[in-house]
Amino acid sequence: MRIYLDPGSDKIKDYMVQINKAYSFPRGGIKLSDSSVPPRNSSVTAFLPSISIISLNQHSGGQAVPVVSVGDYVKEGMLIGRSSGYLSCNVHASVPGKVIKIVKWTDSFGQRQEGIVIHMEGSFEKLGRRNEIHSWESMNPYDIQRCISEHGVVEMEGSGRPVADIISTFRDHVEQTSIVVRCVFDDPWLAADYVLTRERLNDIIEGAAIAAKSCNASRIIYAVSYKEKELGILLKNAGFRWGLPVSLVYFGSRYPQRNKRELELTLRNYEKKEGTKVASLFILGPATLAAICDAVKFRKPVLERYVAIGGTAVNNPKIMKLRIGTRIGDIFDECGGFKGKIGKIASGSPFLGRPVLDLDEPLVKMNFALFANLSSKLSVSSISAKRKNVQRNCISCGSCRSVCPVGLDPEEIYKSIFVDEITGSFRTKRAVDCHGCGCCELVCPSSLPLSTEIISKVTGGIYE
Repeated sequence: MRIYLDPGSDKIKDYMVQINKAYSFPRGGIKLSDSSVPPRNSSVTAFLPSISIISLNQHSGGQAVPVVSVGDYVKEGMLIGRSSGYLSCNVHASVPGKVIKIVKWTDSFGQRQEGIVIHMEGSFEKLGRRNEIHSWESMNPYDIQRCISEHGVVEMEGSGRPVADIISTFRDHVEQTSIVVRCVFDDPWLAADYVLTRERLNDIIEGAAIAAKSCNASRIIYAVSYKEKELGILLKNAGFRWGLPVSLVYFGSRYPQRNKRELELTLRNYEKKEGTKVASLFILGPATLAAICDAVKFRKPVLERYVAIGGTAVNNPKIMKLRIGTRIGDIFDECGGFKGKIGKIASGSPFLGRPVLDLDEPLVKMNFALFANLSSKLSVSSISAKRKNVQRNCISCGSCRSVCPVGLDPEEIYKSIFVDEITGSFRTKRAVDCHGCGCCELVCPSSLPLSTEIISKVTGGIYE
């Protein structure tokens, strides 16, 4: 459905004012750029891995309990790990085949991981077949939530909280809820989310409508980067199909605009200026909304995801549709391998990426990007490329204070961690407000691990 307005009417004038206005958070933040990001024109479907390692820790809570054993044969989409409780989630086989091993490893956070190794063989239940469509409009919210839970849908970014658990929280709210479709691309490494939004736009919109029904939401808000006006109009026009009030809000491109704190702060400002009630905000990204649509409309668990593969060491960067459980080394091989001595391999954005310790580590639901950089260029943003890779003493330049979106003094907190760590008095310096966006680290001329230390020593949190 598209909206056509008479060019001479007052409505078109109001509409044009709306689409030419952008909102942003009030302080700090930085502009990010990176030439090693893969092009955002389209995705390619990756090979099907002969060996897959399906992690039982693809969510924020406890490890899923394996329900298969070595020697068992599994089908594509079959349940192989059952949720162990709150914040845990079901895990499914992304390929058919034989379970040949149960493996364990330690990740870069020092946490023990466990996975089920599947040797691919047999026929696929879903790949290459027409999706059977299930009507969800007549389902009640609890049945929708149960369907999302059964198919293992988590937030496909951040810590991977199970969506069904978040739905329970919002349904208990006295205040009304708005679904926020987060299409804010403040980090160039969100390229896979951008391509996914373009290629599965209708599924993302329907996923938002399903999420809205699951928690009795009263409105859908499309939060879109100001530079993507065309995409915003497509989302809003198609969103009217589902009968809920729809708002389109454009956002600035300063990082970390997509962070939940900055996004909510900006929407409260929009609410105040425009008089549009936004209520409680249930924020969901494109990959999560596509997974919700797959689970409820097609009864399909999370089997694959769009991933941006790039970095200065990768021969052929690209956006790929990859099966969950594909080994990271195999993924880089699919992109032509490496072209020099590797300095760093990590999952996520180079600005906050989690180091990959072993190329046999598998792809999990929350991986939106993988990068490998040459040893001569560990940092790739236009800002941090100027930095040396050797940590030096703080020179009290104040750069970290100027970019902090929370208004903290990262320099003071960082120093107090080491001076006052025994007494814990550094906790009183608003350090708990830090959400780990990493802006301070990116601009620090001494290459101090400001945000990393504050998050690990003070808040223990994760950037989302």
